[in-house]
This record gives sequence, structure tokens and C-alpha cells, in this order.
Amino acid sequence: MADFDTVSPEMIASGRATDAYFDRTVETLEHAQRNPHVVADVTASQFPTGEWNLFAGIEDAATLLADRDVDVYALREGQLFDGGPVMRIEGPYLEFCRLETPLLGFLSHATGMATAALETRVAAPDSLVLSFGSRHVHPSIAAMLERAAVVGGLDGFSNVAAGEVLGREAGGTMPHALVICFGRGNQEAAWQAFDEAVAEDVPRVALCDTYSDEVEESIRAAEAVEDLDSVRIDTTSSRRGDFQHILEELRWKLDIRGYEEVGIFASGGVDPDTIRELRHTVEGFGVGSYISNADPLDFALDIVEIEGEHAAKRGKLDGRKQVYRTPDGGHHIGLAAHDGPEDGEPLLDPLIESGDTVREFDIDQAADRALEDAERVGFAP
Repeated sequence: MADFDTVSPEMIASGRATDAYFDRTVETLEHAQRNPHVVADVTASQFPTGEWNLFAGIEDAATLLADRDVDVYALREGQLFDGGPVMRIEGPYLEFCRLETPLLGFLSHATGMATAALETRVAAPDSLVLSFGSRHVHPSIAAMLERAAVVGGLDGFSNVAAGEVLGREAGGTMPHALVICFGRGNQEAAWQAFDEAVAEDVPRVALCDTYSDEVEESIRAAEAVEDLDSVRIDTTSSRRGDFQHILEELRWKLDIRGYEEVGIFASGGVDPDTIRELRHTVEGFGVGSYISNADPLDFALDIVEIEGEHAAKRGKLDGRKQVYRTPDGGHHIGLAAHDGPEDGEPLLDPLIESGDTVREFDIDQAADRALEDAERVGFAP
């Protein structure tokens, strides 16, 4: 069997997953017998912008930079920032020159996804929100996507392999294909077979928009499956009409027939605006492309000091820096050698010391940090 078009972890760790000009840089510096001690910042913007992003990808970044002659300081996973450095690397430049490309990729992609996940979370703080987007990304990065989604506050995800990597069980019920396999008009047989086949701890959720009107199929499902937990509505956007009105009608007609305990779960093209419109009618949401297709944040790595001398290029800020969360929720950037703002909390903490990783990475703690920080800074996309 031929290999998939993926770059192996070994190639990434060795520095082969780099841009060619870094190979030329290494060749030139080695030829000139130069390997200066540098300080480098990873930033998306130099000053606070008011546009908050959720920092993610740091565990992969630490794996990449570990066991090298460097010291690394970084924000915590799940920390919000709106400018300034998210990471500082200190050490001989050739220790990490070739790693710039994969490092920025780890941080940029995950941060974009985690920020989008947080946007969906704050849109429905009391709803069940699951990540359904792994079908939109290369399968080799499914675990990265699902980790970013959980760091952003989502309650779970659908990708099975990602669950094995992250030590969590993936969730999900049935696709339209399952209902179709039982034939048109036989939706009850599909729902009942599912109820009989799956483990008791799997929620009984019936997909109710395959062949008939969403309200009609939902009532049929509630009548056919004892102790039905919820119905999922995934109607394609071209056939939805007024989706909010459809779901409000569905809620009414389930309730009036005595199915008040049967919840409604919406999926398919869901974004924060959709969630805000439906959250008072719908108990849960499956969010896919809004998170999986989020734009990566445009991080850059820049040398800001060389052999103790200021060295930043034009447009970048020289020197070792520290960033702070101020009591009013602000994000302050200053020189590390100077005092920070009064009662400011320094955010660039040790990540790697002399090549040793000095942090543990806990997804739940990162998610808690994200939600606490979102409230603190007034995150409201």
C-alpha cells in the first residue's frame, strides 16, 4: 500500500519540514562559522489590537523544541491574547533555525481553530456543543483539530482516532446513510435498530430529516423509540427555509404531544450567529466547518536580540519582552527587564529550560482557563 501524502513526525522533528531558505541559512552560517546566541519572538502583532485570539498548539510546539539547547517562554494553552509575543526562544540560532516553519504551523493552525471554537462556546454557554468538523481537514491533523475544539470550550468531538490520541471517547449517533440503508418509509426500523444495537451509554438521538418533513419524522421517532433523548436536525441549507421557525414549530409540536423531555440537536452549517438565534429552542449543536475551516492566525518568528544587542528588523520591537494581564482585563506588553503594570499578571512562563520541558499539558485546565479568561477580557465576537 502506498503512503499517504503526509510528512512524518520524524521529518518534522528533524527539521526537514522546513522552508528551503532555512537550509540555505544553515549552510551559510556553518560555512561562516557563525552561530550567535539570539532572542526570538513569536508574534501575530506587535501591539494590542483589541481582537482576541485563543492560544493553542503549544503542546506540539514543546515537543518540537524539547531536547535542544534552548530556553522557551510562552503563554499557557487556553490563554487569550490580542498582541505582543506569545512565545520567546533564547539560545544558539542554529538550534532552532530549521524549526521555524513547523513551529509556526503548529501554533497558527491550532490557534485559529481554538479561537473559532471559543466563539461558538460563548454564543451558547449553557448548550451542548460538539465538534463535527474532522471531515473537512486532512485526517492526519484530526487530533489537533479536536484538541483545539476542546480547549475552546466544546463538550466533545466526533473523530474516533482523535479520541484515542487525546485519551477521550468520541461521540456521535447516526448519519443519513444509516437511515437510507433501511429504505424510504422505514425510518422507524432504522431508529429502532440503532436503539437495540448500540451500548446503553450512547445517547438515543434520532436523525429526523432524511425523507420527510422534520416535524413529522421527529414525532414518528419519539413514538417509535422509548426514552428517546433527542432528535437531530441536519437539513441541508437549500431545503431549510426559515430554520428557526421550523425548530420552534418542532419544539411546540413535540411538547404538545407529551415529548417535552425529547431535546433538539441542530447541525449542518452551524456558526455563532446560528447558535445565538436557536439557543433558546435547541439544546445542542454540532459545529463543523466554522471551526475546522477557521483561518490560521498569521504568526511570525523574529530575532529581536543577538549576543545581547538589540537586533529587530524594521517594523518589529527589539528586546526581551513580557506580557501581562491587567486587573481590568487588558493585555500589556513591556520589556522583561522593566517593572510591569501594577497588579499585572505576567503571562510568558517557562516552557522549556535547557532543553527540558517544564510544563504539563491538561486539556481540561486549558479549557477552564479559556472560559475564565474570556470572561475576564470581555471576549464577545
